[in-house]
Amino acid sequence: MGRLTTHVLDTANGTPGAEIEITLFRHTSAGLIPITRSLTNQDGRTDSPLLEDSDMEPGKYQLQFNTAQYFIRQGIQLDDIPFLDDVVIRFGINDSDAHYHVPLLVSPYSFSTYRGS
Repeated sequence: MGRLTTHVLDTANGTPGAEIEITLFRHTSAGLIPITRSLTNQDGRTDSPLLEDSDMEPGKYQLQFNTAQYFIRQGIQLDDIPFLDDVVIRFGINDSDAHYHVPLLVSPYSFSTYRGS
């Protein structure tokens, strides 16, 4: 069966993004439905997949990473209204048997992502 995983890399400091809160949502006709909330470990990864097995359903999803709080804990001075407070990545799952890996590379002023393996 398939699974959804993620990890966070702090590109400003060259380290894993540890203790970043991540919320996974599913897009439905009724709006965004929260599925799970996780915290990254010291390696910048979640301890278990965000979705797996029978929970892996085709559809539209959204990952929300609370990055501003992470950078504040790192001692980085952010504006009162941070440029990147929460980073949101919207993506689709078509194959419920596949591994979808959605990494986040982030700094206080930029981010990127890709479909990893």
